Amino acid sequence: MTVDPIPHQDPVLDALADTSARAGLPDLAQRLTELAALLQSDLAGVETALTALGDSADDVATRAAQHLLARPGKRIRATAVLLAARLGKGPGPGDRELTRDLAVAAELVHAATLLHDDVIDLGDERRGAPAARIVYGNTASILGGDHLLVEALRRVRPPLLDEILGVIGEMIRAEALQLVRRADLGRVTAESPAQRSEAYLTVARGKTAALFRFCLRAGATVAGLSRPEIDALGRFGEALGLAFQLVDDVLDLEGDPVVTGKSVHSDLREGKLTWPVLIALERDPKLAELLKAEDVALDAIADRVKRTEAAAATRETAAIWVEQAMADLFQAPPSPARRAFEVLAREGLSRKR
Repeated sequence: MTVDPIPHQDPVLDALADTSARAGLPDLAQRLTELAALLQSDLAGVETALTALGDSADDVATRAAQHLLARPGKRIRATAVLLAARLGKGPGPGDRELTRDLAVAAELVHAATLLHDDVIDLGDERRGAPAARIVYGNTASILGGDHLLVEALRRVRPPLLDEILGVIGEMIRAEALQLVRRADLGRVTAESPAQRSEAYLTVARGKTAALFRFCLRAGATVAGLSRPEIDALGRFGEALGLAFQLVDDVLDLEGDPVVTGKSVHSDLREGKLTWPVLIALERDPKLAELLKAEDVALDAIADRVKRTEAAAATRETAAIWVEQAMADLFQAPPSPARRAFEVLAREGLSRKR
């Protein structure tokens, strides 16, 4: 199966350039536009590699995987790898293929988790289209995710191979912990706020932040940065991933499905205690009984959470984490790529999808 490739551009950097221009920062907008143009050929290579995975789609697992890949998200993980690779002197001619493979691997791991998650969570829609499990079935969706994980690992070389294997292990453990907690909501709601927050962060670090950390570390390694710089950028990537997850939590509560490509309140439906819900439980302890009830409409729960202003508090928490992480980002030498990460982290706090 051959899929027409999408336009080879970087929606992340293009959006940041537009934002900077509207904010009256023409110099920054120009630098971001130039950086997007610089990455354009690299992103084209990423899209070509992802599209090629469907060229031999002679089995249902590959077709299920390509069903998702043909509907690209923001490609923020691939962009993070490519940007991080330019935080130093930039990838040399011999490193561009390696950098592209790392960017592709990051996207493949992410896509694999989405295919698996939709089966676990009984998700019906993904990226504005029916989920792969709806089109091809649960078994095909799981096998499609497995296929993408194998393809990702084929593209990563030592010593980063050990790192991405560790990340996949973190993701599995985090998913398992989340499943256990969803199955015993009564016990979880009876925990202290500190216990609930600690468990949430363990899951979020594993399911989301670990892959962001890998993207920054992988790109920084290609860029030839020092070990302390790579470690610092990994910490920044983890903070960026956590902030990204918190904003996702807000969008599940009050996002526009047309914009996000996902149905609203899906986390509530699946029994996940997101960060806004944790805040709401602190501010409105009686919410716990509502969460455990079996015959309460999701809209009623969502309205109760919204009345605590938990969404605004969640974005504030994400902003604090981002600002604290800037010290780690600034361990990298000054460059347009570093500035792009700075803007990306801050502007990402107000994203709508």
